[in-house]
Amino acid sequence: MKFQHYDLGSLNGGEIIGVALSGNAANVRLMDSSNFNSYRNGRRHHYYGGHATRSPVRLEVPRSGHWYVVIDPGGYAGTVRSSVNVLPGRLRPIRQAPLSSLPSLVHGLHAEGIPSSDQEAARDHDVFISHASEDKDAVVRPYAHALKKAGLGVWYDEFELRIGDSLRRKIDTGLARSRFGIVVLSKAFFAKGWTNYELDGLVTRAVTGEQILLPICHEVSKTEVMEYSPSLADKLARNTSVNTVEEIAHEIVELIRGE
Repeated sequence: MKFQHYDLGSLNGGEIIGVALSGNAANVRLMDSSNFNSYRNGRRHHYYGGHATRSPVRLEVPRSGHWYVVIDPGGYAGTVRSSVNVLPGRLRPIRQAPLSSLPSLVHGLHAEGIPSSDQEAARDHDVFISHASEDKDAVVRPYAHALKKAGLGVWYDEFELRIGDSLRRKIDTGLARSRFGIVVLSKAFFAKGWTNYELDGLVTRAVTGEQILLPICHEVSKTEVMEYSPSLADKLARNTSVNTVEEIAHEIVELIRGE
């Protein structure tokens, strides 16, 4: 049986094997020592991989041990050339500071000059969510429902707006009577008019200490946010590419409830 093989030595689980192929398609098998010996002797064996028609092929090492890569033409005519290297494996999970440690949020909760207890009692909502409608399905609607399910009062257009309502008046009321301002920043958000109006109100109230502002990035980079608003780039607290909707909602609930 004609095949090429690479002795990769001892590898850790989670490391990535990169296999570059040129020429014909081929079978690519990642095997531990026992299964490689069985394969070489024509016996039944187990492997990770399969028939590769595109290059490069990347396979994750499932557990620590001694590993081999085998490339064979799989009975097809032609030749195949190959090279194999070990790529960096999964990075350690990103660990972020808790929201309660972020100065822009702590200021709103604990600093002097926050609204009096009478003003606080007059607030109808814990959270006001500013967003673009294009982001409802992916982020905003599940986020709003998660917060509401946790018992928070949430100003979200699908909860608050009714046919015939004055949009500007309802937004102004929601802004004024919410403790926490969430702004979901995205390419769609940057292009909207109403979102900019809401954001102006949120930023103004955050600067005066009347409200806490938490920007959340959705599929935009910090550079894009910087181009849109340098002051917001300094305040970035969470990103949907790092945190799930459920994780962000849980942190907000803990921060507001003081758990």
